[in-house]
Amino acid sequence: MMFILRWQVLIGCLLIITSTILYLIHYLIFHESQQIFFYLMLDIAFIPIQVLVVTLIINELLSIREKRSRLQKMNMIVGAFFTEIGTELLTYLSDCDPKIDSIRGQLLISGKWTEQEFRQVGKKLKEYNYLIDIERVDLKALRNILDESREFILRLLENQNLLEHEQFTNLLWAVLHLIEELAARRELVTLPPADLAHLKGDTERVYNNLGLQWIEYMQNLKNKYPYLFSLAMRTNPFDEKASVVIKD
Repeated sequence: MMFILRWQVLIGCLLIITSTILYLIHYLIFHESQQIFFYLMLDIAFIPIQVLVVTLIINELLSIREKRSRLQKMNMIVGAFFTEIGTELLTYLSDCDPKIDSIRGQLLISGKWTEQEFRQVGKKLKEYNYLIDIERVDLKALRNILDESREFILRLLENQNLLEHEQFTNLLWAVLHLIEELAARRELVTLPPADLAHLKGDTERVYNNLGLQWIEYMQNLKNKYPYLFSLAMRTNPFDEKASVVIKD
């Protein structure tokens, strides 16, 4: 930090010295100190406008462009997550939800959905009580699903773009924690009730975060990637009749 500060001070001094030399050369050639002073004051008077244009306008435009670029990269990461494991995991967990039928019909997204419909469903998903019947969960099968994506999840967590997406980061940590919990147990068949209750809580945390992130993911696909949205609709984890094959 001190090195950077010294470098900036040095550059500043060199620029001031250069400007002074140029003004001196101008005076030695034309001998017009009044003109030099006039233009010097004119330049100084224009500095606030330069600050306004460069700092407040141009920098703001560049900041907006950079933010859009980061958001685009973040959406790509979210898409990769659902392609790799998210959709399969949400399908599996929703099948273990004893109350899913109460909301399933409202999650059958179509290409005609408006922004308002996505917001309404997003609100319902935030209010939904995500429950998992741990007796329905094949913990070995779930462990196998998650183990295959462990390295992928770790690589995603290394991405700096996650710093601006708290919800997705929480989802990845929840999934990673569940992976570690299941991997740490050699035996998953005869677990005591207290341990099953603990795993139930970890699984519901993943399920909750998945549901909230999924609706945002689908909305983004519809707005920007219609061809990907078409496939996502045909693999909707909440649609029991979902089929990749287009029949009509």
